[in-house]
Amino acid sequence: MTAELKARAGWLFAGPDAVIAGVSAAAVHGTKWLDADAPAVVVRADRHGPKGIAVHSYALAPQDICVRRGMRVTTAARTAFDLARLLPQRRAVPIVDALMNATDLKVVDIEPLIAANPGVRGVCRAQSALAVVDGGAESPQESRLRLALLAGGLPAPETQIPFYDDYGEAFIRVDMGWRQWKVAVEYDGVQHWSDSRQRAWDIERIAILEAMGWVVIRVSAAMLREPEKLVARVRAKLRAAGYPA
Repeated sequence: MTAELKARAGWLFAGPDAVIAGVSAAAVHGTKWLDADAPAVVVRADRHGPKGIAVHSYALAPQDICVRRGMRVTTAARTAFDLARLLPQRRAVPIVDALMNATDLKVVDIEPLIAANPGVRGVCRAQSALAVVDGGAESPQESRLRLALLAGGLPAPETQIPFYDDYGEAFIRVDMGWRQWKVAVEYDGVQHWSDSRQRAWDIERIAILEAMGWVVIRVSAAMLREPEKLVARVRAKLRAAGYPA
């Protein structure tokens, strides 16, 4: 079972006039890292539905709906808007990040929906969430790491910073960081420790970055569970590099 397959099942049950929305719409648009156990989400007039399908009846404008793989689904922009307004920020931002990564959606594409729906439920929450989304995140953990840094009062980091060789080809990228102070923050998933090739390349790339004057802070899942300590460590490195706070 995948989130996309569950979305299709929900749409087939709900009927051809229903519209796939929320996390299910994100799945149809190609979003990765979604919870396959979460209910399918559809919008239709009849709000009754069986276990495993979340049915909503909020209004959708014709321009909010498109057809993907033969199914009616909210557009990527409307999907992001609904996720941002209906889910808690800590859940919404990683999904919207991944949706933006999958579709090349930009915040500027979502802003007209906020303007067009000033009284809709959760619009203020959506504005707050969209202020911190970033399609450069390449995993939910990178999104959570960025949110932890922002919640700690640090400036917004740039994501996926490229470094180029003598031929103009990007040969290194860091998850996020600040060019001004040459401080990078990297989330190390399990592959960074279990894959010998990945581990060897990590050692080499960090040596290259340090030779260029960069400081690299590597973050594990355990460190992410202690955000105060993590933020303090990053802040100290930034201050040492000239960050004025």
